[in-house]
Amino acid sequence: MKILFFYPNSGSQLGFNYGVAYLAAVLKEAGHEVVFRQLCEDLGPLPGKEELIAYVREVAPQIIGFSVVTNQWRYAAELAGWLREAVDVPLVCGGIHATVAAAEILGTGLFDYVLVGECEEALLEFVDKLAAKEDVKEIRNLGMMVDSKPRLNPVRPLPDLRSLPFKAYDIFDFQRIIDAKHGWVGLMASRGCPFQCSYCFNHFMVGKYRSDLGCTFQELNYIRHHSVAQLIDEIAFLEKNYRNITMYILDDDLFTFDTDFVAEFCAAYKKVTSLPFVVNGHVGFFDDRRARLLADAGCRIVKFGVESGSPKIRSTVMNRHMSNDKIVEALGHVHRYGMHSSVFIMIGLPYEEREDVLDTVRFLGRAQPGRFRWTYFFPFPGTESQRLSIEGGYVNPEKAESLMNFTDESPLDFGAEHNLFLEKIGRIMPWFVNAHAGFEASPLFREKSEELLAMGREEWDKAFPRLLDEDKRISLQLQDRNLRHYAVKYNPFMGVISDYFMNEK
Repeated sequence: MKILFFYPNSGSQLGFNYGVAYLAAVLKEAGHEVVFRQLCEDLGPLPGKEELIAYVREVAPQIIGFSVVTNQWRYAAELAGWLREAVDVPLVCGGIHATVAAAEILGTGLFDYVLVGECEEALLEFVDKLAAKEDVKEIRNLGMMVDSKPRLNPVRPLPDLRSLPFKAYDIFDFQRIIDAKHGWVGLMASRGCPFQCSYCFNHFMVGKYRSDLGCTFQELNYIRHHSVAQLIDEIAFLEKNYRNITMYILDDDLFTFDTDFVAEFCAAYKKVTSLPFVVNGHVGFFDDRRARLLADAGCRIVKFGVESGSPKIRSTVMNRHMSNDKIVEALGHVHRYGMHSSVFIMIGLPYEEREDVLDTVRFLGRAQPGRFRWTYFFPFPGTESQRLSIEGGYVNPEKAESLMNFTDESPLDFGAEHNLFLEKIGRIMPWFVNAHAGFEASPLFREKSEELLAMGREEWDKAFPRLLDEDKRISLQLQDRNLRHYAVKYNPFMGVISDYFMNEK
């Protein structure tokens, strides 16, 4: 059969869809034909209704699939509505939003089927049965409307990653993606995470699989790895077939979880390539040995999910139990071996007060990671933090539905005064961190930060558009004087220490 995949990726950073890459590989290995289209402004203008319909009619697929994250649901629904009117083939929705909101998606009438969870085996069974004109109603992981009610079949056991075929890079305009990402190429060594952070879908996934399969977390085998040999073969393939690769990024939720795997990977990695790489770590699974192994293999950056500098918010709202001292210790391991550290930060959390946000800013100033990337908290469906947000009366449903990313503004409503405060921190967080970092330039940023905090709404709205240009101007002046500071670099929601980007020059 011929399957057309759409990947809505509009209004957000250009992505690479690992899920579709594996789904397509499984289908192609079984003899099916796959066509793929990524809808992202970085790859070209988005199609209008008539153009999209004409494209689909030209491709003439027998199944149309969408891979959807929550922030892209509104756009995906619009596209599906156009196609529902124009073509008579099954429309299937997958991806994390289909997993956490399957019944709601089916209730819209836009899609004939949803696929829930990890679906390499389920999608192949579905396509094979449609091709053979067999009944699909009993397929595990599949959902559909039956007698005007959503029917969601139980999921099957998770797939063995080592049995999956090589990702279908050929369906992507992958060279263009590499170039648009300045040479950064993602890899995935594992799936799954042992933690149950309130804002992440992992606890929903684990609960769904354990309930449907009647198993313990250990029996579920939620955390699975590809073999090191598979990863090394993939790197060799990429360097043979694509140009301008400058960095690999291991996109696993928690690459540093298994020390033995880290050691095996690092030993093999430096034999196949000299390019640097980036990993995601966790402060509870990071020590001197892991740092030494990574650095010796060419690791450039280690990233940690810190999320908040307030231990109270991390513990009571986010279900992340780690001390600030433990975070500082992990960063120290990274820096000791000459690597660059990066931390993820969220603001605008339910029950987070002004002082909690300032605790985050002050902690960053004290800990001094190599960079920090901040976003606004988003209450994803199926998460505990969504429940907290709704119970607290914070959610602005219209705004939450309209946002296509979590970097532009908060979907929560804290009242006019705190909303304005969050906008200021969210626009130019490095200034506030610099003010508390004990740098020679800190007094300048304290003055700048106090000026911003004193602004009312009208004055702030006028100042907002010029702040990134002003940050660039100030940073250049400080670089000329060799004064240490954080500046907005690489994207509008990342603060990077001047040591790094001055050395990069």
